Amino acid sequence: MDLAFIPSPSRGVVELGPIPLRGYAFCIIIGVFVAVWLGNKRWIARGGRSGTVADISVWAVPFGLVGGRLYHVITDYQLYFSEGRDWVDAFKIWEGGLGIWGAIAFGAVGAWIGCRRRGIPLPAWADALAPGIAFAQAIGRWGNWFNQELYGKATDLPWALKITSAEDGRVPGTYHPTFLYESLWCIGVGFLVIWADRRFKLGHGRAFALYVAAYCAGRGWIEYMRVDDAHHILGVRLNVWTAIAVFVLAVVYFVLSAKKRPGREEIVEPVPADEAAAEVADSDDAKPSEEADASGDAEDKDKDKDGAESAKKG
Repeated sequence: MDLAFIPSPSRGVVELGPIPLRGYAFCIIIGVFVAVWLGNKRWIARGGRSGTVADISVWAVPFGLVGGRLYHVITDYQLYFSEGRDWVDAFKIWEGGLGIWGAIAFGAVGAWIGCRRRGIPLPAWADALAPGIAFAQAIGRWGNWFNQELYGKATDLPWALKITSAEDGRVPGTYHPTFLYESLWCIGVGFLVIWADRRFKLGHGRAFALYVAAYCAGRGWIEYMRVDDAHHILGVRLNVWTAIAVFVLAVVYFVLSAKKRPGREEIVEPVPADEAAAEVADSDDAKPSEEADASGDAEDKDKDKDGAESAKKG
């Protein structure tokens, strides 16, 4: 008999009148808001302008969603294009299925476009967003709980996840809650990046590289615990190989960046041309007044000098 376990929700959709609110989509949306909110605070602390993070996120988020979905559909194509499956389901992103690898890669392309339009260095923007992305992933993983998916091997531990659905080949029982493991790991990664950034003044993309490397380190062992269908290479799940490869790339970037561009960017966002012109105009307006004051002071000194000389002669 199971003495304790984490219950699964009876359904992943809440009906708000005629509007169905899916738990998976809700978690993704909340995660995005948290990432943008925290990223904005960090960007301002680095000398940037309020609102810039949100403006660039308008490019990064849609690209990230498309990339995440593409990675999932490509690596799990049998779920949508095998016999008896409906390929239209590949577009139903709200039902779950986003690959973080594709989301980060395509999201970076969108962010690059947004940063280029604003004249902002992408590495600096990525550093500001890094911990927020980790926290967003931590929140987003709870979407898997709503969908009763991506759990681990069977277990009778007190924190086991109880699966009740028998759809899509699921077998009701208690399993390792890998969604929870990854959520907690991502929270730790977020705080690690914040601490390291404050302690070592990481710049030029190194805070983002630290986030990527730390996340991959956790994703590797968590992925190994999962029991859902996945492609294997040399007996190892594809996502484990991906985590290893991305981890190595992140570490290499971190080391090379520290050698070539130590320290942190002094300026992360240029002053808009109109504001720069206004500052120059204000400065020019102030000069005549300053010159007049200086002239007045000089005249007063001359008058005092003349008065003193007249007093001596008298």
